[in-house]
Amino acid sequence: MEGSFPNAYGRNKIHPQTFALLVACASIMMMFAAWTSAFMVRQAAGNWLEFSLPQVFTLSTVLILLSSFALHVSYRAFLKGNEKVYQYGLVASLVLGFSFLYTQYQGWLALSAIGVELTTNPSGSFVYVFSYVHAAHVVGGLAILLLAALHAFSLGLKVTPKRKHRFELSMIYWHFVDLLWVYIFFFLMTQM
Repeated sequence: MEGSFPNAYGRNKIHPQTFALLVACASIMMMFAAWTSAFMVRQAAGNWLEFSLPQVFTLSTVLILLSSFALHVSYRAFLKGNEKVYQYGLVASLVLGFSFLYTQYQGWLALSAIGVELTTNPSGSFVYVFSYVHAAHVVGGLAILLLAALHAFSLGLKVTPKRKHRFELSMIYWHFVDLLWVYIFFFLMTQM
């Protein structure tokens, strides 16, 4: 019986932790999809304040894309045994991730400066809810990346199945929050 399964996970070729993470990401995406639907329904109802999304949100989009790229470079270096690129790629991803959060904060200040507050109008409320909840997910991702960076510097470079799997989980989640922001950003840019 044991030899009939292609791997240690049974008939499925996906690790249970990876599957759980993908289910969690799908749940988060469904939540944001529901909010974008609510956005469109509420926008059609009228009493909608129109404003341009502050330019700093464009910068934050570039920063999170670069952060994902740096993490991918780090992962490739990890697999190839290039310790310095592995370590500093993680550091770069972290710095860019924190910079993303900082530019989000600057975006919230810019919204406030043009009179768009959380409770001013439903249009502004949606922008704040999208960006606040996304930022909370980014904070979780940064905690994961911080732990990965600590491992990179304290444990050195040793490619084991367990460390490779942990890195892949970190990367899946970080790329997910990256793509989620790109979705939110382009949705808001086209709807505002």
